[in-house]
This record gives sequence, structure tokens and C-alpha cells, in this order.
Amino acid sequence: MNRDTDGWGLKDLLAAARDGENRAVARLLTLVERGGSPADEIAEATHLLSRDAHIVGITGAPGSGKSTITSAVATHLIEEGHHPAVVAVDPSSPLTGGAILGDRVRMESATASGVFVRSFATRGHSGGLSVAVPGVIRVLDACGFGPIVIETVGVGQVEVDVAAMADTTVVVVTPGWGDAVQANKAGLLEVGDIFVVNKADRLGAEDARRDLELMLDLSEISGLDAGLRPPICKTIATSSEGISQLIVAIHDHNRLLRLGKGLMESRKNRVISEIRARLTHRVAEEIDRALEGERLDSSISPVLAAEQIVGGLFRK
Repeated sequence: MNRDTDGWGLKDLLAAARDGENRAVARLLTLVERGGSPADEIAEATHLLSRDAHIVGITGAPGSGKSTITSAVATHLIEEGHHPAVVAVDPSSPLTGGAILGDRVRMESATASGVFVRSFATRGHSGGLSVAVPGVIRVLDACGFGPIVIETVGVGQVEVDVAAMADTTVVVVTPGWGDAVQANKAGLLEVGDIFVVNKADRLGAEDARRDLELMLDLSEISGLDAGLRPPICKTIATSSEGISQLIVAIHDHNRLLRLGKGLMESRKNRVISEIRARLTHRVAEEIDRALEGERLDSSISPVLAAEQIVGGLFRK
């Protein structure tokens, strides 16, 4: 194998990480985040080392308390005897492209309890989150962490990418979040396995719960509900109220997945999502390379130019 920039052989680095050395784990995740051939080597090395960790995605609008819930959930899992890890998908700095690390600040209590926490930038990986996050999951799973909790920024394509990688997706809302129609527009119905009304001590918490119940009722009437009705939990994450009930719901969903074909389908979809992302990235690189090498004729329309480039790519 090649050697990384610190002089460690990747084989030795992986062995140290699997022996419980968190510095080696962190180094592997840095290489995965950077992308390129070292990340590909790590993906190959960890492909068959899965320990079957449960992957939990926590998503919701910014300010809904996802980080606080994630911290409380991870701490509770430690107390239950699990070895959880948290991947906090942070917004990227507009200057450096790195993670702003806001989630890391809010997870100090979880870190102090022994939870492995890694912040991850939404931008900067050569293949995007849909390539990088599965690599991170593989490393953490191979190193014995589980459950693995992915907490997202709560906006845009990141949610779609991460929901495709989770076995159980927890959607967090707050009082005043909007009605059931808006929820459907936001796609929450499709991604949520468990719903959480956080900040349940605030005015409007019961209205938020009612809106979620209405949304689920409408899905059953329209025939969109293909499985069990997702539970709705109420939490006050700052005081850990309701977190134990949320943990029970997460464990229950994991058991249901393992009783049927749900877990197998989840893992299959994760692999398909990553393969699609890698193919998309490789094709995009080839297109960029073709555009850089082309002297575009202004007399040719963009439609014809695109057709010529595509034809050239697939004739190779």
C-alpha cells in the first residue's frame, strides 16, 4: 500500500484504528475526507470489514436542536454500554471550505462522556458527501463503533444524500415549524422513520405534533404509506427530557428492520447511492477534461457541442 503524509502505511494505520487507537481513526477519516487515491485504498481495505453497525441519521431545519439531541442520544448510548460515534456534517467555511465546527462546540458533553465525534464539511471532498460519508461510515464500522449517528446541517441536497445512507432517519421539528402541507413539500414524509417535536415545553408543541399526525394520516389515505406508521416523540433536548423514549424508538426501528428485509434493502440502497455518486463524479471529471481540451466553435449550438462531447466520452 501507499504511505500517507505522516509516513504511516495504510495497513498499519487501519490495524491501529481497529485496535482502538482514536488518533489512527481520526487520521483515516482525514484521508477519506480529502478523497483521491488514499480514500479509494481505504474504501477497498474496509469494504469487507463491516461489523454491522446501525446507522442513524438525524435531520431537520437549522435551529431545531439537532446537535443537542444528537449529543444527548450519543451520551445515552454510552450509558447503555454501546460504543457510538457521531459524524456532524457542518456547513463549510466560505473562505477555507472546512467545517465551521459549530456542532463540535455543542457536543462537548458527549465528547466528555467518551463519544467519538467528527465534524465533516459539506464542501471540499472531490466526490461530494455521497461519496465521502459512506467511506467514513465504513471506517467507523470497521473500527467497532456503533451505532453511528450522522447529524446534518438541515438544508438542501445534503439531506437527500444522508437519508440514503441511514438505516433509521430521525426528523426533528419544533413548535411553529409549519403545517402538514409544508412538511410534505419539504419531503419529510419520504425520509422520516421517526419524528421528534423538540423544544416541547414551548407554546405550539402540541400543534406541531398534531400537524405531523395529520401528515401521516394523509399519507395513509393516499396510499403512500408502505410500512409501519412512524412514531412521534416529544423532547426537551437541553434537559434530556424524552431522550430515553427516542432511544427506545430508534432501537425498535432497528429491530423491525432486522426482522424483515428492511435492513438488507437499506444497505443495498446505500451501496447503489455510492456507486451512482462515484459514477457521476467520474463522468463529471471527464466532461471537465473534455471542455478544457475543446476549442468550442461559436457556430455550433450548445446542444450539438454537448452531444459531440458525450459521443466522444462513450466511444472511448
